[in-house]
Amino acid sequence: MTSQNLNQTFLDEIFPASRADDFFDALFGGAEEGAYDIGLVCREISPDKAHLAFELRQRPGKCLVCNLTYGLPQVFQRHPILNVAGVARAVAQELGWPAENVNWKLGHTEEVSRELHAIPLILEKA
Repeated sequence: MTSQNLNQTFLDEIFPASRADDFFDALFGGAEEGAYDIGLVCREISPDKAHLAFELRQRPGKCLVCNLTYGLPQVFQRHPILNVAGVARAVAQELGWPAENVNWKLGHTEEVSRELHAIPLILEKA
């Protein structure tokens, strides 16, 4: 399998751009307080493993590196608005994998650039 099995339109449907604003509204009491937008991208798919990432893109006039993005995997894992478990189930279903036999985990925050950080999302068939 290749990443062609997870097109960006599907990923945008299961993790819409508006979810970042909802997250910041819940976290800070206002979406305008958020320093970045969150998007889900596909990195690589193999028959038993899917590598995706939540990309954190700096918003205009904000400072991504000034924010504490390194503790975010733990926050993302538990936050009900982000619903990473639901995202993982939807990805597994789209790949034709039985959701009950799929394990997922979030990796450590990666600093791709000053304006872009990424949190890996890895799904594996159990």
